[in-house]
Amino acid sequence: MIPNRWYAVLSEKELKNKSLLSIRCFGIDLALWRRKDGSYVCLTDQCCHRGASLSRGKVKGDLLHCPFHGFAYDEKGIVRIIPALGKHSVVNERFHINHFKTQIRYGFLWVFYGKEEEAPSDIPFFEELESGYIYGEFSEVWPVHYTRAIENQLDVAHLPFVHDTTIGRTKKTLVHGPVVIWEKEKMTFYVKNEKDDGLVTPLKPDEIRPYKQLFSLQYQVPNIWQNRISDSLKILAAFVPVDENHTRIYLRTYQKKVSIPLLGKLLTQIMQVGNRVVLHQDRRVVVYQKPIKSELNMHENLIQADLPIIEFRKKREQLKGLHKA
Repeated sequence: MIPNRWYAVLSEKELKNKSLLSIRCFGIDLALWRRKDGSYVCLTDQCCHRGASLSRGKVKGDLLHCPFHGFAYDEKGIVRIIPALGKHSVVNERFHINHFKTQIRYGFLWVFYGKEEEAPSDIPFFEELESGYIYGEFSEVWPVHYTRAIENQLDVAHLPFVHDTTIGRTKKTLVHGPVVIWEKEKMTFYVKNEKDDGLVTPLKPDEIRPYKQLFSLQYQVPNIWQNRISDSLKILAAFVPVDENHTRIYLRTYQKKVSIPLLGKLLTQIMQVGNRVVLHQDRRVVVYQKPIKSELNMHENLIQADLPIIEFRKKREQLKGLHKA
């Protein structure tokens, strides 16, 4: 995991009419609950007393009460009331659990994985998607580490083989480039693919003519990706690290061709049918990759077409190393 970053972990839609729920991410079971002001609190889902699941408790006012012995936790994970000791007893400071800072932005609940004092108020996202688009969404869990799921969307050479009946049916197997551009922690990459007639060798990244960045793909550290198909159509994915062996993928289609809300929503849902087919074509390959987790230094013989994957691994290793120092 890259520490001290905001991670998209849950769709805002999944929070509706729920004051308390359990989620799992970062390999941790978490209790998520809503305060009176509408903000969400995220605590480890384990009472510091006898280890009960707090997500099975009750929210009363701005306190979360354990279902076992009624210990009451505040938004910082500090126990404020221990019923067996009396309402007005002073609670020892050792009675606390870990808490995680949260925000709701761009239709996601974000959790800051790291030191709270280092959490910026701003969450890096794709600016063009912040307004004017209508989107449809679905999610599913894959039995893979989140690095493998992300790298699948950075792979520019697999389409003719994995998606030979859908988006790769043009059989453009020859890969020119790709070109990779970093802006802080956002990677933009694009590629030129063509059918292989046996007469052309792949061009190097610096030999590809620059063209509009609009038609490209982007990865934003730590777990967001988008395919910029056109000015009016984008595909976005969030890769939630559930644990070492599972990733929840949220896939969205953003469009602004149809601005009437109901019709626009219907259009995105129709598009999502095709996206689900494509994603399942990816799944049948990625879930069998070994090892289940990717790293910078591992036994894979990478090629020029794998440049976005190489850059992803380098950036991830660099950012993990910064926080270990």
